[in-house]
This record gives sequence, C-alpha cells and structure tokens, in this order.
Amino acid sequence: MARKASAQRKNKAAPAPASDGTAAAPPTTADHTIVVGKSHKYEVLDLKFGNRHGLITGATGTGKTVTLQVLAEGFSRAGVPIFAADIKGDLSGIAAPGEAKEAFVKRASDMGLAYQPDQFPVMFWDVFGQEGHPVRATISEMGPILLSRIMDLNDTQEGVLNVAFRVADEQGLPVLDLKDLRAILQSVAENAAALQIQYGNVSAATVGTIQRQLLVLENQGAASFFGEPALDIADFMRTDREGRGYVNILAADKLIANPRLYAMFLLWMLSELFEKLPEVGDPDKPKLVFFFDEAHLLFNDAPKPLLEKIEQVVRLIRSKGVGVYFATQNPLDVPDTVLAQLGNRVQHALRAFTPRDQRAVKAAAETFRPNKSLNTAQVITELGKGEALVSFLQGNGVPSVVERTMIRPPCARLGLVSAEERRTVIAQSPVKGKYDTAVDSESAYEILKKRVETTAADHSADEAQSGGWIGKIGGVLGAIFGTTRRRSERLRTGQLVTREVTRSVTNRVAGQIAADIGKSVAGSMGGSVGRAIVRGALGGILRRR
Repeated sequence: MARKASAQRKNKAAPAPASDGTAAAPPTTADHTIVVGKSHKYEVLDLKFGNRHGLITGATGTGKTVTLQVLAEGFSRAGVPIFAADIKGDLSGIAAPGEAKEAFVKRASDMGLAYQPDQFPVMFWDVFGQEGHPVRATISEMGPILLSRIMDLNDTQEGVLNVAFRVADEQGLPVLDLKDLRAILQSVAENAAALQIQYGNVSAATVGTIQRQLLVLENQGAASFFGEPALDIADFMRTDREGRGYVNILAADKLIANPRLYAMFLLWMLSELFEKLPEVGDPDKPKLVFFFDEAHLLFNDAPKPLLEKIEQVVRLIRSKGVGVYFATQNPLDVPDTVLAQLGNRVQHALRAFTPRDQRAVKAAAETFRPNKSLNTAQVITELGKGEALVSFLQGNGVPSVVERTMIRPPCARLGLVSAEERRTVIAQSPVKGKYDTAVDSESAYEILKKRVETTAADHSADEAQSGGWIGKIGGVLGAIFGTTRRRSERLRTGQLVTREVTRSVTNRVAGQIAADIGKSVAGSMGGSVGRAIVRGALGGILRRR
C-alpha cells in the first residue's frame, strides 16, 4: 500500500499536456517551491520565503479556504509541519483523499497539471477533548505575567499574583491547575501578615478580585485546558515516514465562542515557541507554519494583550523559522502593524457595496506591487470563483508584480470529514494515548490540604491529651471527696471522715490566710473578707450535696 501511494504521488508530479498540446513542466517541491496557481506563468511560493508570513483575503465564497488548503498541502509535501485553527471545520477534509471531479480535473489540465487525489497526515486537537486529542498546559507554564494579561489585572493585582507564584516556588508547591492556584491564593491571603514584611501588603480584597477573574476563565472552559499531561510543543512538529509534514488541526468552532480561553491558548502556544525554538535566521524552508482561518474573528474579539503578542510574533518569530498566514474576509480586519509584515499575498474577490468595502478594495489594491497591464482595484471586484490576485516574495525578498491567477484545485477532500473518519484518524495518531487521559498529580491543592488536616489533627490530639490528664485527676478527687456520686447516693463512712477532716483543715487554712490579709489590709475586717473569699473559691469542690 505504501509503495502504491508513493507511486501515485510520483505520477501526480509528472507533467500533463498543456491546453496548446505542448508538454508543460510545472515546478515541484523538488524545486523548493509550492505551485499555487497559474497566470501567464506558474505562480509559486518559494519555500525559503515561507517564513515571511502571508495573507489570504476575499469575500465569503470566493475560494479563500481552497487557497489555504493548497498552501497547506504544498508545505506538507515539502516536509513542513502545519498548525491550523479550523473555525468552521472546513480544513478537516485534508485528512481524506479528494475526488477527481470533472471541474478539478479540467482546471488542473488547463494549467498543465495532472490531477491526482491525495491525502495528508493529520493530527486532530481539541481543547475540550471532544473532536481531537486534548490540549493542556499547566498554570506554572502559563506564568503570572501571561495570566495577568489575559485576566486584564491591574498592577496591584498582578503583583499579588506574582507573590502567589513566588510563595509556591519557595515552598515547593507545584501549581498545575486552577484549584492549585486558588489554594495558593487562599494560603497567601491567610498568611498576609507574615508575608507583608518580605513581599509587601497583600489584601483580601485583591485576592478576591483575582479569584473572581479565575471564575470567569473557568466558566469558559479553562478547567479543561489547565492540567496534565501538558502538551509538548514538539508534537506539533512531526513528519510521517514519507517525510511529509503533519497538519495539526485545532477544532476551534466551540473554542472561538470563548474568546478568553482561545486567546489564552494562543498566548501560551506562541510563548512556548519563543522559548523553545532556537534562532535559525532564514532557513531553506520553514520549521513550522501557522494558518489562522477566519482571522477577523480573532482580531475582533481578542483582548489587547493577545493582539500585542501576535504583533510581536509576526515581527520576531520569522527568525525562529516559523511562518504565520492569516485568512480573512477584508484586509482592513488585520491591524496595520501586522499587515505590514505579511509579504506573501493572495487576494480573492471583494464586493464594493458599502463605503467601507470601497476603502477595502482601494487599500488592497495599493498594497500590491503594481502591474502596468492590470487595473488592480477594478480587477479585485471582477474576479471569479477560484481566481485571485497573487504576489509572492521572490529573488532578494522583493514582492513579485501582482498577477491575475487561477488557483489550482486541492488534491485532498474539499470539505468536512465524517465523525467516523475523524475517529479513525485519531486512533491512528502518533500521539494516541499520550494526552487522552487527564492526570491529577499531587500538587499545591493536595499538599496544602494535607497540611491543614495534619495541623487540625495535632491540635485535637493536644486537647485530648490535656483533657485526659485533667479528667483522671478530677476523677480521683471526685472519688475521694464524693463529688461524683449521684444525688440519691449516701456518702460512705470513709468519705464522711475525709470530708470533715478536709473541711476542718480548709477552715483553718482559710482563717490563717484571711488573718494575714486582714493584718496587711484592714485588721479584723480583712480577716472576715479573706475567709469569705477563700471559702467561696473552695466551696465548689467541698460543698455539701
């Protein structure tokens, strides 16, 4: 089966007769390029510029998803892993072979390409663990700074959160999930007085505010995201046995409805890439490529910290060998600071029905390198389905002249996979079993709970021990003096003698004490007062029943 699939892929690369009857020689991945479509020439993305980022725009139904899939297939063939946030589920079809539809075969033939159905290695992921392998991270990996940004904490609240993390580190308390962080914050609040000297004031009101923000995250599903086993970012960067890059598809249809959770996941993932990937400059091909479909949803709902992080990534992550590609409806959906960094452009049709649409058409046309034979602004509104204006970086990184291009058909399925097909792909995944079962390790919550239980048990034991000795002494005295008898029970002869002797001795002692007090205080009056005091004190033990 593997040899047959390999032979089919080799045959697919063979040139097909062009429409004029001559043999065509389209570029292949062996030329370190991705054939995206054809104008009067093949429009190709040079892999060495794949980490210079890109933008795919166009109105609904004009073919953005097709272009995105064509690029993803090309990167996968070249051995470049891909991560794609799939908002509508459209990209899942890349895991299944395409169909040799008449329209696809004809379009490929017109371009001088042989259409051959193909499929690509895919791993499905899902923060909620329903439509793919669960994606988890620990609170410690997220860190206080990212958490503060995503929860929009002020400086004081961020300071208290930093104190909580420092206390956890000093006491050896692993902070893995939300209940661990809550337990640490509660401990910090209870020991605020002891911590004040070293870390400054920690108020209960500030801790309460942080706890409420954590509740907001939990209500959006953060409890599913925080925990173990945490995702190893290296699992996103796999290739299969044939050297094809895995296409990592994140099921984001539900995730996008929880903007804080979505932003938190992206912040963590981008930060992990910054920390773990080395600087590589300009490699021959990217190490990893990100695709964000329906990016306008991301930019419209994302909190400011996420936007700042994305801008930082777009500027700096190129040197890590990572490319970022956005697919959205309108170029105006992307912030200017991000837009300026996107060198590879594919513009599908835009409709100029409103003043904003007209501004978008003008803005899109002005961002391309002009073509003297094209009225770019006019052509944008005239493009048909499957057509696009294309400009890729070439030579020394200069954008090519914009060309009106017919996009090639994808080789994998265009559309969704069935639930059964998805389960089959997940079952055959190279990370099957690694993340599927959550692990609740002993961490801050369990350790602090044990400490509280141990302290309470020790306190109870001390009280029991103290009460036991006093009780024994009281029992002995009660037996001697008869104070523990029932009301109807008569005193024994020995108890009567002991009681009378004790009373006599007590009276003499009381008299002597009273006399001494009386002499020092007020003579004979003091003696009577002293005797009354002593008798009152000892009467509880020696009183008749």
